[in-house]
Amino acid sequence: MLSGCTPWPAEFVERYVARGYWEGLTIGEMFERAVKAYGPHEALIGGGERLTYAELGRRVERLSLHLLKLGLKPRERVVVQLPNIPEFLIFYFALAKIGALPVMALPAHRHTEVGFFLEHANAVGYIIPATYRGFDYVRMAADLRAQAPGLRYIFVCGELAETKEAVSVRRLLAEEVKQDTVPQQLERLRPDPLEVALFLLSGGTTGIPKLIPRTHCDYLYNSKAAASLCGFDSGAVLLVAIPVSHNFALAAPGVQGTIMVGGKIVLSPTTEPEILLRLIQEERVTCLPGVPALHISLMNYPGLAHYDFSSLRLLIAGGAKFIPEAAKRARETFRCTVQQVLGMAEGLCVYTHPDDPAEVVVGTVGRPLSPDDEIRIVDDEGKEVRQGEVGELLCRGPYTIRGYYLAPEHNQSAFTTDGFYRTGDMVRRDERGNLVVEGRKKDLINRGGEKISAEEVENLILSHPKVLNVAVIAMADKVLGERACAYVMPQPGETLTFEELITFLQSRQIARFKLPERLEVVEALPLTSVGKISKKDLREDIQKKLKAEEKI
Repeated sequence: MLSGCTPWPAEFVERYVARGYWEGLTIGEMFERAVKAYGPHEALIGGGERLTYAELGRRVERLSLHLLKLGLKPRERVVVQLPNIPEFLIFYFALAKIGALPVMALPAHRHTEVGFFLEHANAVGYIIPATYRGFDYVRMAADLRAQAPGLRYIFVCGELAETKEAVSVRRLLAEEVKQDTVPQQLERLRPDPLEVALFLLSGGTTGIPKLIPRTHCDYLYNSKAAASLCGFDSGAVLLVAIPVSHNFALAAPGVQGTIMVGGKIVLSPTTEPEILLRLIQEERVTCLPGVPALHISLMNYPGLAHYDFSSLRLLIAGGAKFIPEAAKRARETFRCTVQQVLGMAEGLCVYTHPDDPAEVVVGTVGRPLSPDDEIRIVDDEGKEVRQGEVGELLCRGPYTIRGYYLAPEHNQSAFTTDGFYRTGDMVRRDERGNLVVEGRKKDLINRGGEKISAEEVENLILSHPKVLNVAVIAMADKVLGERACAYVMPQPGETLTFEELITFLQSRQIARFKLPERLEVVEALPLTSVGKISKKDLREDIQKKLKAEEKI
């Protein structure tokens, strides 16, 4: 396995292969099989285009040949930072075919995060839109080149005056490539199915996200098992409104699960309810995955009754807690199966099942996806708690990683000595084996599915000259689940406004979703008996303030 990654022990590899979970197939081969089997069927709608499997296959092959011609090699890393546009899928499968490894950045990431990905992964390539939502990615790429000396290729989607430093994707997809030796080239470059295929990103409790290595075998099994559970077939029409680079949208069952069965993928560039409802109606969408905030926004849209969403068969909610009242309302509003999922890019996926009774669907996140998912629910001493008691969820299995990339010290605390991943999720198990999420052990804020490290934001705020001490906590939000609130102790004689704080943090070039959305200036921060800041007291304080404000 790629240096810096932790392989599964041999006995587990043998077990997962023997039980048929790992089929010895690469992601590129899965895609090629789908192209051959479903050639004339529609595969992808997005960016003003409609592509069949055959057309998508031709574009993927053309791009893969151009990448080879440019000198991109197997195992070299490429940071992919694209929104929901067809080029994302084209690049994803082209990289898979030649054995290069994508690192899945989000469109919201900025200099700080992307710079780390480029440097930590020793990336040779970077794929970006020219602009997106008013942000100039080409300029950011130019800024980052200085700190990433190994960066050889910048691929740009959209309008571009091509230079030595930036390659136009539009030109690559338009230009033919001589194909005399295509089969031999691609066969020679075929990756080992047990090798790393891509890197996802962790939520990141201590700052910048960790890189999560997923192999061809484990990631394809992830998608296949999820697609089977969700009842996907060639009639599946998946609407992707959340970032397609998220594990949720990519493989749970996501894009991969849809491609496997010959379904259709509809990419939305926005989460605006009017656009999504129009796409559901026009494309006869059958499945919509999303964070609870997305589903709530659709239910609250004033014009909902004017759209035909009768094609919807499955509404999947994950990334944050779907409170029972909202889950129940979604079932009644959309008159389709609502499915809850607790999933993580590190692996484990826990789903409610389509035939589960209403109380299971609205009150739990269901059961682990695979028969070989092993879970433990433990107390602070690592001892398993009794059924019904709350503890931290630990897991290992055929699609859960054994370690982060190039993070040996962090891996010692994130994984047990026998290979169980410490998820940081606090759960309990009911009498039927379903899991109920009760919160997070780690200091992480879940803003509509985007994870914010309180420690990272606190460290940035502490560098402000007016700040003496700070604590960043989660405050409840009816739409997004949680938002970040900063409690700040100013330096003696100083004060700090919310506008000053945000301007300062924006100058540090971090992703916008990490910015606090409320500031509380205090003379002192409450402390625990051992002298640590008591975030429990702060969470109670902000809860009281929010309740009082509702009454005004």
